[in-house]
Amino acid sequence: MTRPEQTPETISEIIEMALSDHVSFAQIRAQHGLGPDEVKTLMRKTLKPGSYRAWRKRVRDFGTRREVYK
Repeated sequence: MTRPEQTPETISEIIEMALSDHVSFAQIRAQHGLGPDEVKTLMRKTLKPGSYRAWRKRVRDFGTRREVYK
Protein backbone atom coordinates (compact mmCIF):
# COMPACT_ATOMS: atom_id res chain seq x y z
CA MET A 1 0.00 0.00 0.00
CA THR A 2 1.40 3.39 -0.93
CA ARG A 3 0.95 6.31 1.40
CA PRO A 4 1.28 10.01 0.84
CA GLU A 5 4.38 11.64 2.28
CA GLN A 6 4.03 12.04 6.01
CA THR A 7 4.30 15.64 7.12
CA PRO A 8 5.55 16.60 10.58
CA GLU A 9 1.93 17.40 11.47
CA THR A 10 0.79 13.94 10.40
CA ILE A 11 3.61 12.26 12.31
CA SER A 12 2.72 14.32 15.38
CA GLU A 13 -0.92 13.26 15.10
CA ILE A 14 0.03 9.58 14.76
CA ILE A 15 2.27 9.81 17.83
CA GLU A 16 -0.48 11.53 19.81
CA MET A 17 -2.94 8.81 18.80
CA ALA A 18 -0.47 6.04 19.67
CA LEU A 19 0.24 7.55 23.09
CA SER A 20 -3.48 7.72 23.88
CA ASP A 21 -4.90 4.78 25.81
CA HIS A 22 -8.20 5.35 24.01
CA VAL A 23 -7.01 4.89 20.42
CA SER A 24 -6.38 1.41 19.03
CA PHE A 25 -3.93 0.40 16.30
CA ALA A 26 -6.99 -0.35 14.14
CA GLN A 27 -8.11 3.27 14.41
CA ILE A 28 -4.62 4.49 13.46
CA ARG A 29 -4.63 2.13 10.46
CA ALA A 30 -8.07 3.36 9.37
CA GLN A 31 -7.07 7.02 9.56
CA HIS A 32 -3.42 6.92 8.47
CA GLY A 33 -2.88 3.51 6.85
CA LEU A 34 -0.13 2.44 9.25
CA GLY A 35 -0.17 -1.01 10.81
CA PRO A 36 1.03 -1.81 14.33
CA ASP A 37 4.59 -2.62 13.22
CA GLU A 38 4.86 0.64 11.26
CA VAL A 39 3.54 2.63 14.24
CA LYS A 40 6.08 0.93 16.53
CA THR A 41 8.89 1.77 14.09
CA LEU A 42 7.77 5.40 13.90
CA MET A 43 7.57 5.61 17.69
CA ARG A 44 11.02 4.04 18.08
CA LYS A 45 12.52 6.59 15.67
CA THR A 46 10.74 9.56 17.25
CA LEU A 47 10.66 8.98 21.00
CA LYS A 48 13.61 8.88 23.37
CA PRO A 49 14.64 5.27 24.16
CA GLY A 50 13.24 5.35 27.71
CA SER A 51 9.97 6.89 26.52
CA TYR A 52 9.66 4.26 23.79
CA ARG A 53 10.24 1.41 26.29
CA ALA A 54 7.65 2.88 28.69
CA TRP A 55 5.13 3.21 25.84
CA ARG A 56 5.71 -0.37 24.67
CA LYS A 57 5.26 -1.67 28.23
CA ARG A 58 2.01 0.26 28.57
CA VAL A 59 0.77 -1.05 25.20
CA ARG A 60 1.62 -4.62 26.22
CA ASP A 61 -0.04 -4.20 29.63
CA PHE A 62 -3.19 -2.78 28.05
CA GLY A 63 -3.13 -5.25 25.17
CA THR A 64 -5.01 -7.95 26.99
CA ARG A 65 -7.52 -5.46 28.44
CA ARG A 66 -7.81 -3.08 25.48
CA GLU A 67 -11.39 -4.08 24.63
CA VAL A 68 -12.50 -2.97 28.08
CA TYR A 69 -11.16 0.53 27.50
CA LYS A 70 -12.53 1.01 23.99
